[in-house]
Amino acid sequence: MRHVCATSRETAQRYGYEEIATPIFEFTGVFDRTLGEATDVVTKEMYTFDDRNGDSLTLRPEGTAPVARAVVSNGLAQHAPLKFYYEGPMFRHERPQKGRYRQLHQVGVELFGVPGPLGDVEVIALGAHILQRLGLTEKVRLEINSLGDPESRTAYRDALVAYLDGHRDNLSAESKTRLERNPLRILDSKNDADKSIVAAGPRYTDYLNDTSANFFDEVKARLDDLEVAYQVNPRLVRGFDYYCHTAFEFITDELGAQGTVMAGGRYDGLVQALGGPTLPGVGWAAGVERLSLLMAEPPATPRPIAMIPVGEPAAAVVLRLTQELRHLGFTVDLGFAGNLGRRMKRANKVNARAAVMIGDDELAAGTATVRDLDSGEQATAQLAELAAQLEKYKT
Repeated sequence: MRHVCATSRETAQRYGYEEIATPIFEFTGVFDRTLGEATDVVTKEMYTFDDRNGDSLTLRPEGTAPVARAVVSNGLAQHAPLKFYYEGPMFRHERPQKGRYRQLHQVGVELFGVPGPLGDVEVIALGAHILQRLGLTEKVRLEINSLGDPESRTAYRDALVAYLDGHRDNLSAESKTRLERNPLRILDSKNDADKSIVAAGPRYTDYLNDTSANFFDEVKARLDDLEVAYQVNPRLVRGFDYYCHTAFEFITDELGAQGTVMAGGRYDGLVQALGGPTLPGVGWAAGVERLSLLMAEPPATPRPIAMIPVGEPAAAVVLRLTQELRHLGFTVDLGFAGNLGRRMKRANKVNARAAVMIGDDELAAGTATVRDLDSGEQATAQLAELAAQLEKYKT
């Protein structure tokens, strides 16, 4: 997980994104005003409680709304365009399963103040770049869709409701409820009967006006320019009400039902919904646990150098040398007690690359004995030149 976060952060920095940290809990209005009161997150999954003053607070279920709130609270809109990267825990009250946890961790990026398609293209390309650096390109596919502008969204919503209303009796109980409150979420139903009904229904892309269609065409053309492979999925929607135009997901088939590992889209009305100015935005979030599960194995941790004093007189000298080597960038393990045999066992246990042994003879000569624990070869090094001699073991 640390590797996923570090790689994401460093890659985002290459694109000019600055790190932002928001509180783990916010006023509940930050979420129910922006995510939509009929969304699953708000109705089923938020951890909400009253504090001692009677204010309703919520553990953040996602990162975009808190970042947008921070933009409004701190008057940052005047400095647009704004490029932010974040990471940290989120909280969802749902049944834990593989890749899904009640306390989960996400990395994400948000780009504010860029109204055109190039903003969408950049954040998608950034996401693809992170996945490539994690070695996951062959394990995921990018699906994209257009939700259109408000006019297109309304036209499609009306057509979808009219169609689904004719199939109401065959919808699942959950979809019947969604039909009244949040019909677009029916497109994302996992119920087999719902899927069959939706498959024969109206397609989002058929209801895009010229502005929305041209916007989507530009996104696809620029992704083609960057050789970012994608599939258009006309059934793809996002779960929150603030999305418009581009929606996208990076999906894998290797985690069972929890296939979405990175997802996002454009949300031009979000900042305004929080009381701020009209400020377009686009971004994504990725599940750190899911990305970690996709990786074959975690990257190797540095193998330490084991420092081994032999006898009490050498202990102080070895302690000082240990600290000096750590300040020079070496990974060093110093056992706290034990004879030579016990300390060598510890060196093997921590998978040390080399062992540095100093006893009475070495102290008298101002030297150390350095043993390569892979080859078994042993050499003598002057203490003044120890760091240089150990450089080949630095990993």
